[in-house]
Amino acid sequence: MKVKAFVSEERVTLPEIREDLLRIEAARLEAGKELSYELRKSIEHVNHLSKLSPEASRELLDELLALEKMKPEIAYRIVNLMPRNRDELRAIYAKERFTLTPEELDAILDLVSARV
Repeated sequence: MKVKAFVSEERVTLPEIREDLLRIEAARLEAGKELSYELRKSIEHVNHLSKLSPEASRELLDELLALEKMKPEIAYRIVNLMPRNRDELRAIYAKERFTLTPEELDAILDLVSARV
């Protein structure tokens, strides 16, 4: 299958993807259709990595976007990965041209740890 053009593009968090995949799974099972290998693996992957509800992930995303030096793509990565310490958070910021102070790192980690 060739993709000729994108209709739209939207960033979503893993919990939101999980909700959509579970809805697709339920519809396919209800219709008596077999789940493809890719769909089963995708569901397994998001079930393993998704740590929040879709609503909680959106709230965390909004709080992160309100911080200074926070780009949307980094905020989405933080919500999806839920770093637990400074080293994991620094790995997310590794490609950026600036570094965060320990206070900024702690502020981000406090927001993340409040949700877990």
